[in-house]
Amino acid sequence: MGEYILAIDQGTTSSRAIVFDAKMQVAGVGQKEFLQIFPKSGWVEHDPEEIWESVLWSIREAIKKAGIKAGDIAAIGITNQRETTVVWERESGKPIHNAIVWQDRRTAKDCEKLKRAGHEKTFTAKTGLLLDPYFSGTKLSWLLSNIKGARKRAQKGELCFGTIDTFLIWRLTGGKSFVTDATNASRTLMFNIEKNRWDEKLLGILDIPQAMLPEVKDCAADFGTTEKDLFGAEIPILGVAGDQHAATIGQACFAPGMLKSTYGTGCFALLNTGADIVRSKNRLLTTIAYRLDGKTTYALEGSIFVAGAAVQWLRDGLKIIEKASQTGELADKADPSQEVYLVPAFVGLGAPWWDAEARGAIFGLTRGTGPAEFARAALEAVCFQTGDLLDAMHKDWKNNGDGETVLRVDGGMVASDWTMQRLSDIIDAPVDRPVILETTALGAAWLAGSRAGVWPDMEAFAKAWSRDKRFEPKMETSIRKTKVKGWRNAVRRTLVKV
Repeated sequence: MGEYILAIDQGTTSSRAIVFDAKMQVAGVGQKEFLQIFPKSGWVEHDPEEIWESVLWSIREAIKKAGIKAGDIAAIGITNQRETTVVWERESGKPIHNAIVWQDRRTAKDCEKLKRAGHEKTFTAKTGLLLDPYFSGTKLSWLLSNIKGARKRAQKGELCFGTIDTFLIWRLTGGKSFVTDATNASRTLMFNIEKNRWDEKLLGILDIPQAMLPEVKDCAADFGTTEKDLFGAEIPILGVAGDQHAATIGQACFAPGMLKSTYGTGCFALLNTGADIVRSKNRLLTTIAYRLDGKTTYALEGSIFVAGAAVQWLRDGLKIIEKASQTGELADKADPSQEVYLVPAFVGLGAPWWDAEARGAIFGLTRGTGPAEFARAALEAVCFQTGDLLDAMHKDWKNNGDGETVLRVDGGMVASDWTMQRLSDIIDAPVDRPVILETTALGAAWLAGSRAGVWPDMEAFAKAWSRDKRFEPKMETSIRKTKVKGWRNAVRRTLVKV
């Protein structure tokens, strides 16, 4: 058996593959972006074939850069953008439509209809989720209703549904494995997180045939073996987790009360609640953090739809920066007397507001407002939204006692010292940035590596976590309170649902 682990990190804007060595260090990386498709306002799609090709290219590139052969790889771990929905033909493996991305809002009216029919309490009780277009269930129902003949074909067992992990595993194994893991299943609106199985009642409400759903496994399990002709050797797939769950694992947040937040296209904070299913009273999600050896660990989650995407908007939409790394430096030059707020509801607002119809807005503009103020507003929006999530978590989570909140962070945005310092200031708590920022890929790699027996167990892995830098709050209390008050006023003005 080889000693290397390959992590596939299939994200919203790009696919990455990372080869880790036996010491859990990065040996080679391949990454490829793919097209974002916007057919209508609020609609977001991906071409599954382009995702597949980007994953293959990234894997081959990572193996090449690591200077190894496929036979040197002990196992593959997969982490993926969650909720994004694919339907394909069981016989040919060909998708019947583009993937509907987690950001897509086309089913907002369908969700409202289900709420009016009194179904939201049932969905929340069984899945821990709210009725929102974010999740896979209504996306799948839309595909079955809007693609000619799709529902009849699904009822006959001719079609398969999967989140991106399932689609990739199907392709990697040549159609031999039709599987997912508990974390991805828990984000579909169809999975009972207490009983750990697909829920017949919810499937009935959504009119989705159970025949098209994959088998659900633990996060570390046998998910199949890659076809030899893809990479030159068969490689077992031994770990799978949705991206935010993999980041929770990669940050070694294994103890109840530990908290991480990932800053990528969106921002997602997860609080480990152990074996307890904590029912949120503050519009957070209850989800499966991970499932290992048949034992389920739960979490509270807050989901922000736009984080790094706001920086992309500064670059690609307004063209006031050439690269994302310039944003912090530009924000530092902003006029401190101007209070400009960006509410980045480009695809609606997530937790704790959950307003699918809200759209982005900017408040506090003056004749003196320029690129620096826009940059600061975009970065501060991420910090304010994180603060909203943590406030809600503190209200829901009663077992943290008087202990200090420490937020472990990861994702592309955390490389910015300016942003992390402002985050610490706004949430009034320490922010820990780890040495290894690739925590999502690392979490997937650990699942596979520990299962293969070439990486350490949970306890030893947690001890290996190391901090690069801690950011402590420095902002005066009065300034912070004024800023937060201004932010919440801006959000209230943006909401469609009052």
